[in-house]
Amino acid sequence: MEILDVDLLAFERGDRSARQAVVDGVMKSLTTGFVYVEHDMSITMIDEVYGRLEEFFSLPQDRKDTYKVAGSNGQTGYTGLLVETAAIADVPDFKEMLNWSAPRPKGHPLRAQYPFRYGPPTLPDDDIAGMGELLLKFHDIVVALQIRVSRIIAVGLGLHESFFEAMLTDGANLTRAIHYPAMDQAPDEQHVWAAEHADINLITALPRATAAGLQVRVAHGWVDAVPPDDGAIINTGLMLERFTNGLIPPGFHRVVSGPGQQGDRYSVVQFAHPEPWTILAPVPTTVTPENPLRFPTITAGDALSKVIWEINLVEEGRRLDN
Repeated sequence: MEILDVDLLAFERGDRSARQAVVDGVMKSLTTGFVYVEHDMSITMIDEVYGRLEEFFSLPQDRKDTYKVAGSNGQTGYTGLLVETAAIADVPDFKEMLNWSAPRPKGHPLRAQYPFRYGPPTLPDDDIAGMGELLLKFHDIVVALQIRVSRIIAVGLGLHESFFEAMLTDGANLTRAIHYPAMDQAPDEQHVWAAEHADINLITALPRATAAGLQVRVAHGWVDAVPPDDGAIINTGLMLERFTNGLIPPGFHRVVSGPGQQGDRYSVVQFAHPEPWTILAPVPTTVTPENPLRFPTITAGDALSKVIWEINLVEEGRRLDN
């Protein structure tokens, strides 16, 4: 099975036949956990975001370290090299990250109940003027893209197209900028940029990466993810697998530097998370005699907490002592 390319605007503006073709393409492609999406996001803005982020990751280490947020478990602010570790791995990934989300006002029930998911973002305005405003605006634009894609998936499952939108509008959506340094700087040959894993969330959007490296696990092995020019990559997460009773699998992937590949790699991904109190229960259309109920229920917040520990981000009790 190959990863297909679909046109988001054809779903939104096309006739019934065009819409159905997009739905069919997305559902077929998501058997791999991945789909490429043509969109209308500003390429100029994406260029600007990547330029500013490269400035940030080029700062001296002591300046980057000032943006670490104690107790956030990698959900906001800066996370340094060799910390996050894939759940199936014992060796940390060779990457550093900057994470941010949209804040909610004081008194909002989600901020009160989940303060480390909805608190004020920690962004490097002290070193790069205006960066916070740019990154928050970019965050909102990518959230809108993910909601638009979620409508296609909902229709493909026989649901109202707003089904996922209702839980994502105030969801704990997380944007993560990742810097993968050149592999000749890695401590040893055990490390890769990001070991094999599946994301925990509903869906993930990757508007662009600056270099090759993302690979997708399919039935016959690993294939390179190569979207069309200016197309976004969308992949599925473990929460969507639960919602669909396994009909849509999570997209397993890794990020590796190819033979002879030189230089750094930058990417910005956004994880679309339902509100943490959302119950991850399979929707009725996915439970049939041929596909009986596979998963017990769990809240989205509890599912994330479990994975945060598995990937070594719990500061007060890491799974592995690196």
